[in-house]
Amino acid sequence: MLQSDRLYAIAVQLKACAQGSLPLTLNRAIHAQVLQWLSLGNLELASCVHRSQESPISVSGLIGHQGRIRLGDEFTIRIGLLDAQLLEPLLAGIEQWGTKPLQLTKFPFVIQSIYSLPGSHPLVGSSQYSIMAKTRTNSADLTFQFLSPTSFKQRDIIQPFPLPELVFGSLQRRWNAFSPKLLAFKPIAWEGIVSSYELKTHVLKLEGGAEVGCQGWAKYRFKDAEQARIAIILANFAFFSGVGRKTAMGMGQVRLGLPTTQSRHCKDE
Repeated sequence: MLQSDRLYAIAVQLKACAQGSLPLTLNRAIHAQVLQWLSLGNLELASCVHRSQESPISVSGLIGHQGRIRLGDEFTIRIGLLDAQLLEPLLAGIEQWGTKPLQLTKFPFVIQSIYSLPGSHPLVGSSQYSIMAKTRTNSADLTFQFLSPTSFKQRDIIQPFPLPELVFGSLQRRWNAFSPKLLAFKPIAWEGIVSSYELKTHVLKLEGGAEVGCQGWAKYRFKDAEQARIAIILANFAFFSGVGRKTAMGMGQVRLGLPTTQSRHCKDE
C-alpha cells in the first residue's frame, strides 16, 4: 500500500431493526462488514487490506452494546484508518450501501449516520504523521485506558498484561509500517515501567476461540527523556491504530488519560 502523511478515525452509527440477543462473536462480523464497504468503494484496495499482515485499519466492537438489544436502539462502530487513501473508498462504499439493512451475525441494522469530519463526533479525528512526530512533552508519565480486551504476542505466548515494551513496541511497529519512511523510528530498547494500574482480564469470543485481554488503565513512566517523547507520539497515534493484537477485530481500543464518568462511553463486545 502507498504511504501517506494523513490518518483518520470515523464513526458509523447504526440502528437495530429487531430485538433480541447478539452472539458473542460479533466482532468478526463487524470487521467483515467494514471490508465489504471498502470493497464497494475499491475492490482492489479492499483485497490488499485483507491480505496485509499489518492491518492499516482498526475497528471497534459495537459501542453501546451491553446486553439484550431493543428495536430502534442505536450503536456506533469506530474505524481507524492509518492510510489516507482508504478514506474516500470506504466512505463511498458506505454511501453506496445506503439504507438497506446489514446483517451482523444475522441481526439486522441500518446505517443512521456517518461521521467523518473532526469535531462531528467524540470518536472521530484526523491528524498527520508529520504533525504527531513533532509532539513534545515535559512529562515522564502517560496513562492509557484500555477500552476493549488488549493482549500482545510475547515470543511464543499471548501476554494480557500491558508491559511498556509490548505496548510501545507494538505501536512503534505499526507506526513504522504506515508512516512516511523519513518519520520511522529506529529500534528502541524500551525501559519504561508501569507505575500504577487498575486492570482486569476480559474474554472476547471470536470465531475459532476466545481471546483473553486486559481492560482498565495503566500509567507508564520513562526515565529517558527521548523515550518519553517518542512514547507520547505513539500514544497519540494509538487513537487511530489501537494497541496490540487483533485491532481490526475490536481488540486494543485505547484512549489517553485516566477514565472519567464522561469517558466511560463504551463497552465493546
